[in-house]
Amino acid sequence: MPLSEHEQRMLEQMERALYAEDPKFASALEGSGLRTYTRRRVYQAVAGFLVGIALLMAGMVAKQVWLSVVGFLVMLGCAVLAVTGWRKAPKPGEQPAAGAGAPGTAPARGQTRQKRSMMDRIEQRWQRRRDEQGGH
Repeated sequence: MPLSEHEQRMLEQMERALYAEDPKFASALEGSGLRTYTRRRVYQAVAGFLVGIALLMAGMVAKQVWLSVVGFLVMLGCAVLAVTGWRKAPKPGEQPAAGAGAPGTAPARGQTRQKRSMMDRIEQRWQRRRDEQGGH
């Protein structure tokens, strides 16, 4: 489940505080843990996909349709997990997309900033409409 905007802001504030307190420690934690986690998740999804293929084939051999359906669903779920995990995995040397990065550094992810600014504009419009309707 994605974080709400308030939770994201709180997380970014905590990251900035961590960078301000101990930048060396924050840099050590930055990408390697997330990269390892997402890589492990992708490997698990690939293994699950292979298990799904085995279930599908076993269902076909045993002429058990329900087992084949379960195998297909396992394959489908694992494929989705692998693709989403692969997309979220940061490249070596790149900052993770979920974090705010160190204050004062230029982010290498302009698209995230663009999405955030778009969401800020939408939120401001929504707030303006609420204020206008509440004022009448």
